[in-house]
Amino acid sequence: MVWLKELFGDYRFTVSFVLLSLLLALAVLSFFSPYDPVRWLQVPRDKPPAWPHILGTNSKGQDVFWEATFAIRNSLIIAFIAGIVSRVVAVLVGFIAGYRGGLVDRMLMGIADALLVIPLFLILVMIAMLLREAMTLINTGLLLAFFGWAWDARTIRSQILSLREREFTQTSLLSGNGTLPLVTKEYLPFTIPLILSTLINNIAWAIGMEIVLAILGLVRLEIPTLGTMLKWAIDYQAMLLGHWWWILTPLVLTVFLLVALYLLSVSVSEYLDPRVRIQRIGTR
Repeated sequence: MVWLKELFGDYRFTVSFVLLSLLLALAVLSFFSPYDPVRWLQVPRDKPPAWPHILGTNSKGQDVFWEATFAIRNSLIIAFIAGIVSRVVAVLVGFIAGYRGGLVDRMLMGIADALLVIPLFLILVMIAMLLREAMTLINTGLLLAFFGWAWDARTIRSQILSLREREFTQTSLLSGNGTLPLVTKEYLPFTIPLILSTLINNIAWAIGMEIVLAILGLVRLEIPTLGTMLKWAIDYQAMLLGHWWWILTPLVLTVFLLVALYLLSVSVSEYLDPRVRIQRIGTR
């Protein structure tokens, strides 16, 4: 387990691991919640943190702690759907465009460029307005995935273009290897750090976009997420009324989640990048 020891030797990985473990534990706790996440008036309203409501209650008559467990779980579901689906599209488009080149490359990059130049936020808002009643967790994740692959596909394509010009590509082809073995055995290991890095960044982006859409009221507000928690707290003027526990809970959790994802992205990318590892070994 040398690789695990090396990863935990980086304080950024350790901090991100601890934060993500805590957040995932909270998400798992949602399965044991004594409350229905949708029903209102289940507990006394607007109570500050005290036992048994350790993070207080909100103006909807819900326990903030248990609502937060559902919010983390649902926000992670949206983010993972967006991240994984968009990675599949980005990898396929990037690999095919970079390897085939020519007309196929121009067509695929034309589609990617079209998505990059449009005003993404306005288009997202317009589509979310049209599909507001259908903006479930899965649909929100798929909508974000549709707009989240273009830039990363272009980045992956650039790396494939570089790999295609190297000697081992010609050697592999002259040895009779097909395209699929070349791509999976030779190209994929070089691109895994980039794919993982863009996956983590895309997950963070999806979390942020879900919060923005929720605050604008463009998702199903009865489904608890970090965004809808903030939306309800803002609508009920939690800060002005002194209900700090209600609005600070989703804010702090969002900050922890984004910081953990950033640190994880930087740490894993450096660990998987052979150039950075060689430099690190050289400084010891």
